[in-house]
Amino acid sequence: MKSYILLPLFVLLLIGCQSVKYPSFQQTATATNGMVSTGQPLATLAGQQMLEKGGNAVDAAVASAFALAVVEPSMNGIGGRMQAIVRLPNGEIHGIDGTTQAPMNYDTATTPPVRYGYGVIGIPGVVAGLTKLQKERGKLPLATVMQPAIKYAKKGFSLLPGEAKRQAAVFDQLKEFEGSRTHFLKDGKSIRVGDKWVQKDLGNVLAQVAQGGHDAFYKGDIARKIVADFKANGGILTMEDLANYEAKSSRIVEGNYRGYDIHGLWLPSFGAITIEILHILENWSKEELQGSAWGYALSQAIRLAYLDRQKQKSEDTNATLQQLLSKEYAKKLYDQLNDNLGTGYMEVDQPESWTAPMGHTTHLTATDESGMMVALTQTIGPNMGSKVATKGLGFLYAVTLGKYLGVFEPGHRAASHVSPMIITKDGQPFMALGAAGGSRIPTAITAVVSRVIDGELSLQAALAAPRVYPNSGKVQLENHTPKSWSSPSLQHFDQQGIPIEKIEVPARFGRVHAVQYDAKNKRWIGGADPDWEGVAAGKE
Repeated sequence: MKSYILLPLFVLLLIGCQSVKYPSFQQTATATNGMVSTGQPLATLAGQQMLEKGGNAVDAAVASAFALAVVEPSMNGIGGRMQAIVRLPNGEIHGIDGTTQAPMNYDTATTPPVRYGYGVIGIPGVVAGLTKLQKERGKLPLATVMQPAIKYAKKGFSLLPGEAKRQAAVFDQLKEFEGSRTHFLKDGKSIRVGDKWVQKDLGNVLAQVAQGGHDAFYKGDIARKIVADFKANGGILTMEDLANYEAKSSRIVEGNYRGYDIHGLWLPSFGAITIEILHILENWSKEELQGSAWGYALSQAIRLAYLDRQKQKSEDTNATLQQLLSKEYAKKLYDQLNDNLGTGYMEVDQPESWTAPMGHTTHLTATDESGMMVALTQTIGPNMGSKVATKGLGFLYAVTLGKYLGVFEPGHRAASHVSPMIITKDGQPFMALGAAGGSRIPTAITAVVSRVIDGELSLQAALAAPRVYPNSGKVQLENHTPKSWSSPSLQHFDQQGIPIEKIEVPARFGRVHAVQYDAKNKRWIGGADPDWEGVAAGKE
């Protein structure tokens, strides 16, 4: 069951049993001068504190992102990858690409398709991405912005149920590696719900980054420890790989949905595919999407757009991209729908991440009184990433190699479904959002956008509404009490001859954390996905 109050009641019970106390935030909030929404209460608190200190939305986002690396390590971390999109107060849109990268000596021909371990690890990008974002767009010193994360790591905090469950799920894999046993097991067992978890080594790593920035991670003692560990355990990262890694500025892709401008990121993000889904969906009238046809329409828009995923090539920044973003092309796909009715995807050699039943990632959104908006997604791949941590450093590395994200060349960055988005109306802020959930990320985002714009739902109601995902010859329907699918909606699928499968397990269809601007009342509305443990909080 989705709940708006269960999380705050739970975290209140934890107060007093730990050094770092949980805030009593709710999953929806309003404020005048800025808002933060993340997947974990302590991360939201870190961002809110930056707003209170006079920082901007970037300060809040970076503080929350580093905090998430401490308190939600099953989903993300400084050994992983990140992408962010930013709206500046003057309306300009910029992006940051801190995606993991294949080392220069990576050889796909000789690398076994392993799922975890040293063989799947590429060059981490989170620290480069976050420090670049902070340096270019933030107001506060990096050391100030990172202080909450350092505090959480050194003083400890109580593990929430979801995080404890995810860590316990990969106990057998974690215990295979010395560093992982040291940092992620307690007395040889998984860390339990409510346990106070102190991560002093990770805190020391973060403190070094807070003082030395990018170079402290990629060129100093931290890098030397990473490389020594990899040499001893069959990994392929070198000092040159780390020293040469840089976060990049992303190419912005844009579309329009019923008069709202949609801004996303080109590869390695799937922003173009997310926009294509909305362009196809726009061919149904708003009135149709307020009724029983919504689930069917979105499922078919997703299916058609996802057939184009293989068309994306990082070296092709013109013809293919223009087609994916073209409304004329979207209309053509829509017109062919009756001749191409179905629920499956193109039969291709898909990366494992495209077909995984559940994706693992974290997303946060932050805004401020100036109209700056940040949507930031970071991940380490599947649950607990590679399952590898270096002893003395305390963070897990992302899965990059081993074909999880597909086959790519040395020095290349692998694309994923990550898709942080910013939406504006007449040049003014409207919404910033993104999602966790692997291949369900674009589908969750487009569901929420349509629920707000087409269905005219409140942000939190849109986040709580059931979602849809076409998969394996059928359409899967998220079906959680009390927000279940209506009988007319189910009948509409039947009338179209499309088989359905009800998914009763929460958090399978993406977790969205979003902020919307209420122009009439001049207030920010923050919403956290009710299928997760996150909250929203702002600055009055």
